[in-house]
Amino acid sequence: MTAKSNRRITHVTLDERTVVRRKPEVEHERAVAIFDLLEENEFCPCDHPDAGPYHLHLSIEDNRLLFDIRCEDNSELDTIALPVTGFRSIVKDYFLICESYYAAIKRSTPSQIEAIDMGRRGLHNEGSEMLRDRLSGKVEMDLQTARRLFTLICVLHIRG
Repeated sequence: MTAKSNRRITHVTLDERTVVRRKPEVEHERAVAIFDLLEENEFCPCDHPDAGPYHLHLSIEDNRLLFDIRCEDNSELDTIALPVTGFRSIVKDYFLICESYYAAIKRSTPSQIEAIDMGRRGLHNEGSEMLRDRLSGKVEMDLQTARRLFTLICVLHIRG
């Protein structure tokens, strides 16, 4: 196994303690993000570059987004906490545009759907870059990994 293949996530868990019944579109996005993440990702905690591959447990507790990074045997390695407040605004905007997108699919023209989808992808990219910036110096990851993790962070924001 090469060093590069160890710089990846092989298992991801979302904190399901606060799960509410989610819309089918949200469940689909969650499932696709996890599948794509596990298929291809670049993820490496800066303080533990040789400890991978990694298991990642994501949760939100006490207004903090927690990245509980574990070794492949599920032993604890590191926990990184980020304030949730910085993500709230972009997640809220992303939810709004996603609702518009799902509604547009049912009743709008292809050009209208495309315009909304461009906005949706733009916000998603913005959230992904924000995540990479906030984790800079703590975790190295590529943009696609950040995009998939941002999707999962959005899912965690759905509360009862």
